[in-house]
Amino acid sequence: MTMRGWRLAAAVMLTALCVSGAGGPGVVRTASDLGSLPSDRYAYTPQDYQQSNLATALLVRRCMAERGHPDFPLDPRYPSDPMIATAVATDYGVLDLDAARRWGYGWDPATAVSSQPKGRRMTNAEYAEFPVCNAEAGERLMRGIDVERDWLYATRRAVDIDGAVKRDPRLRAAWKVWSRCVAEQGFAHYPDPVAAYSDTAWRRGSDGNTRHTAQERATATADVICKRRHHTAEAWHAARARGQAADIAEHRDRYAASLKALRAYRATTAKVLRKLG
Repeated sequence: MTMRGWRLAAAVMLTALCVSGAGGPGVVRTASDLGSLPSDRYAYTPQDYQQSNLATALLVRRCMAERGHPDFPLDPRYPSDPMIATAVATDYGVLDLDAARRWGYGWDPATAVSSQPKGRRMTNAEYAEFPVCNAEAGERLMRGIDVERDWLYATRRAVDIDGAVKRDPRLRAAWKVWSRCVAEQGFAHYPDPVAAYSDTAWRRGSDGNTRHTAQERATATADVICKRRHHTAEAWHAARARGQAADIAEHRDRYAASLKALRAYRATTAKVLRKLG
């Protein structure tokens, strides 16, 4: 796009913002605004993740104490810090208009949550014992669960389901309308919102964040406005719901076994937290 073309597109964007506004009640700003999906009840939740991490840390600390390291921290750092790469997105691309206008397809680096452990570094002697204790902790929490067959079955099915959903005629029609809307505002003719989000032109760094260039921010803003205008995220969410519901009906026994395994894992985790927490 030429500089003149980009400036014209930016002017169109400002006009659209004045017309559409920030959005009222019912406007989709986050994926949670779209509601739940059929597979959610079978999914490993953020709360599961937090409790599992704590239970694992408690089991590891006990194991390390038994191996002669009584003051092992709950959240230890490795002897040398590993490179950590992060990619952040919703299942529907960017949704928040204010964030799109300011940060494009990235985010405010000042609000990024550090994933570095908060405890002291392990000593070399501790580090030598740590893998064994960590493996034992994992085995304890997964005791009685058929990992290959039942563990997080819905998560493993999600790849195939989402692949099938992308062929849903109603969703493809919604993406086509969205794509035309974005292109008519002077931006690239992306096939779907994921392509816009993952465009290499945004030059994501190792942390997953982008450069927040003017063109990126204008593209992301057009992306969100077109999603809102044509209810693209809602159509996408509905297609995923249809795909998941059909898959659950077809593999009901497998999903039921997976849910039983997840509940057993939660019960074991809670027991460890009660005993060692």
